[in-house]
Amino acid sequence: MTFQHRLQSGLFLFIVFFNLQFVTAQKDSRLGLEEKKIQIQKEIKAINEMLFDNKKKKAVVFSDIENLNYKIQRKEELVKLTNQQINFLEEEIKLNISQQIELESQLKEVKEAYGKMILKSYKTKSGKNRVMFLLSSETFFQAFKRVQYMKQYATFRKNQGLKITLLSNNLKAANEVLLVKKNEKEELILSNRKVQKSLKNEKNQVNEIAYELRKKEKKYKKEIVKKQILSSKIDKEIEKLIREAIVRSNKNNKKSKSFDLTPEAKALAKKFVLNKGKLPWPVLRGVVIQKFGTQPHPVVKTAKIKSNGIVIATPKFEKVKTVFEGTVLSVLQFKGSNPTILIQHGNYISAYKNLSKVYVKKGDTVLSSQEIGQVFTNNSTGQSTIQFSIFEKTTPMNPLLWILKM
Repeated sequence: MTFQHRLQSGLFLFIVFFNLQFVTAQKDSRLGLEEKKIQIQKEIKAINEMLFDNKKKKAVVFSDIENLNYKIQRKEELVKLTNQQINFLEEEIKLNISQQIELESQLKEVKEAYGKMILKSYKTKSGKNRVMFLLSSETFFQAFKRVQYMKQYATFRKNQGLKITLLSNNLKAANEVLLVKKNEKEELILSNRKVQKSLKNEKNQVNEIAYELRKKEKKYKKEIVKKQILSSKIDKEIEKLIREAIVRSNKNNKKSKSFDLTPEAKALAKKFVLNKGKLPWPVLRGVVIQKFGTQPHPVVKTAKIKSNGIVIATPKFEKVKTVFEGTVLSVLQFKGSNPTILIQHGNYISAYKNLSKVYVKKGDTVLSSQEIGQVFTNNSTGQSTIQFSIFEKTTPMNPLLWILKM
C-alpha cells in the first residue's frame, strides 16, 4: 500500500471516528430535547383538559385570555424545541453526506485498482506461466521468494475484494441512515407547521376576545387589584399566624424570630430540607399556571401580581394532599375567600389555599401524601385551582424548587 493510500485510509478513519463522536453527542442532545418536548406535550394536553374541556357554553370572559395565553406560551416553547431538533438533524445530515461522498470515493478507487489487478492477473493466469515463473528462478532462495510473492498477491487480491464488499455495505448503510434522517426531518417540519397553524388560530382567538373585552379592561383591572388585596390579606394573616406560633414556641425568649424546636421537630425540619426538589405535588394531576414572585399580569400588562406561591390548575374535585409529614398549624378563611390549611414541618410551613372542603383541624398530625381537602372549582369559569406555598419561618420560598418536576 502506497503512502498516499495509507494517508487516505487514515483520513477516512478519522472522519468516521469524528462523525461517530459528533453524532453521539448530537443524539444525547436530541434525546434531551425529545424529553422536554414530551413534557410540554403532556402539559398542553393537561391544559386542554383542565382549562378548556367540559366548559359550559357562555360568553367569553377575561380568564379565557389568560388560559389561552398560557397555552400559547407552552406551544411556542414546543416550536422552539422542535426547531432545535431540526437544526441538529441538519448537522447530522451534512455529516452523513460528507461520509457518503468519502465512501463513494474510496469505493471507486478500490474498484479501479481491483480492476487493473484482475486484468493483469488474467494476462498471466495460465498455470504454465506460473510454473515457468518459478522454474526460471536462478536459485532456491529466489524461487522461495517468488512463491511468497504469489501467496501475498493472492491474499492482497482477496483482501481487496473484501474491502470492496465492506465499503459497499458501509455505503448502503450510510444511504439508509441518511434517508431515515431526512424523513425524520420532514416529519418534524410537518409537526411544527401543524403547531404553528394552531398557534396562529389561538393568537387570533386571543385578539378577538381582547377586542370584545377592551371596553371592560378597567373593570378587569379593578378585579385584579381586588384579588391582590384579598391575596395580600391572606398572606399577612399567614405571616401573623406563623409569628404567633414562633412566640408560643419560645416561652423564655418572646423576641426570637425562630421556632424553639424539640429534638424531634429539628429532625423533621432537617428531613424536610433533605427532600428539597423531591417533595410530591399537593395534587395528583395539574399544571402550574402562575409562578412564584412579582410579575406582570399575563393579559393586563400594566397590572402587577404578587404570588407567595404557585397556582396549579387541576381537574374538578381533585383531592389535596400534604407534601410532607407534619402538624396542622391552622385552618383559616376570610370572607370572600376559600379555606387555607397551614402545615408545620419544623421551621418550615406548607400552605394549601383555595379549598372547597377541609378534612383536618388545627393540631392534627398528618402524614406525607395524606388527603387534607378538596380543590375549589369556580362555577363561572369552570376552573379548578389551588395555590401552594412553602415558607421558611415567615419567608416565602419558591415551591418549584422544592417539589418534583412533573
